[in-house]
Amino acid sequence: MAEPKKPSQRARRTWARVREFALGLPGATEDFPWGETVAKADKKVFVFLGVDDGSYPMGLTVKLKDEEAHAHALTSPGAEPAGYGLGRAGWVRIPLDEKGAPGAELLCDWVEESFRVVATKRRVAELDAR
Repeated sequence: MAEPKKPSQRARRTWARVREFALGLPGATEDFPWGETVAKADKKVFVFLGVDDGSYPMGLTVKLKDEEAHAHALTSPGAEPAGYGLGRAGWVRIPLDEKGAPGAELLCDWVEESFRVVATKRRVAELDAR
């Protein structure tokens, strides 16, 4: 089996910006279940950030209930409904190293949308109060 290619500098920068944004949301914490990086709001995952060690293509997975955002995310190069049945619940995996991959600003919008879907009303109110 071929060794995965190293993530591009652009993908690494985008990943770092999105991670920083996610962890800046109210009550957000970082965890590493299954060896991958996730951001949680009150113990509920709102974004899967995957791994950044080059063992798997860089990407992120968000839960998008808004039909327009969900459809838009699925038009990203290489994007697909998340595995393990999560796709049926609105989770979308978006690769970061594909040509034409979304920029950090749009990805952060999707991370915020995912946070709003998963977080408690109290955490969403804290975000809205900012």
